[in-house]
Amino acid sequence: MFKRFLTQTAAATVTIVGLVAASVSSAQAQTKWDLPAGYAASNFHTENLTQFAADVDKASGGKLKITVHANASLFKATEIKRAVQGGQAQIGEILLANFSNEWPIYAADGLPFLADSYDEAAKLYKVQKPLLEKKLAEQGMLLLYSVAWPPQGIYAKKPINSAADLKGVKWRAYSPSTSRIAELVGAQPVTVQAAELSQAMATGVIESYMSSGSTGFDTKTFEHLKYFVDTQAWLPKNAVLVNKVAFDALDKSTQAALLKAGADAEARGWAVSKVKNGEYLDLLKKNGMTILPPSTALKADMKKVGDTMLKEWLEKAGPEGKALVDAFLK
Repeated sequence: MFKRFLTQTAAATVTIVGLVAASVSSAQAQTKWDLPAGYAASNFHTENLTQFAADVDKASGGKLKITVHANASLFKATEIKRAVQGGQAQIGEILLANFSNEWPIYAADGLPFLADSYDEAAKLYKVQKPLLEKKLAEQGMLLLYSVAWPPQGIYAKKPINSAADLKGVKWRAYSPSTSRIAELVGAQPVTVQAAELSQAMATGVIESYMSSGSTGFDTKTFEHLKYFVDTQAWLPKNAVLVNKVAFDALDKSTQAALLKAGADAEARGWAVSKVKNGEYLDLLKKNGMTILPPSTALKADMKKVGDTMLKEWLEKAGPEGKALVDAFLK
């Protein structure tokens, strides 16, 4: 009897040890990443990130879990790139144009009227992508995917018929490009990121800004500004970056799952952006906003702004920038 008891106890111990070992092994095999993002959870970019994270989880068999932190809740939008580069976050989403002071090529898609449709934006991305990949690799990161925002227009309290109507207006600047536009049309630039936009409008900190229908709807701009001039000025891109050390630490199958999910997210994101553009403008209308096409005078004024900014950008970007624009215009 005693011998049988010892045998059963030993067997139970082996079973428990085995379960503990399996549990430890499973815990060790699972990797957790944080993905900071600058936009609301309901924004189509963030929804795409959430789907991407779910795809990675499924494709990796649960080995890589990515938590999306929306609305600049983990890092401010302008801090995300540095966080990924320094390893504080393993992966993150940024607006490329925010970093033009660091390297002009980041803001090629923020040049007014250079690429003013989805087809043109995709063409620009094709020639810009190899440069982005090379620069990010030098900074210890890799470009996982990138998705364009819908075309940018002007939100205002009154109809904007020419650049003169923007003179003295408090204008939201969220990137060097939008600050420069303000300077060229005589508006007052005020730095406000997406997460702070609703409050800035409610408190009168800003009276006008350029962005997409997506941002306008997400921030309920229609509660504060009543006009949207659909200038289709440019289609800036968000990019998802991965810390190279964190990527290299993954096993090959998990790396493959991540890359595949990223490619799927890019294709899905561009398609959704196109569909959402029309949907957002309809939603803005339903909520009392007047959508206007740009007048002939405003088009001419904004073309001058675009020409000036392209000239300035080429001076900063040098031969690298000229080669990019030449390749795009071919």
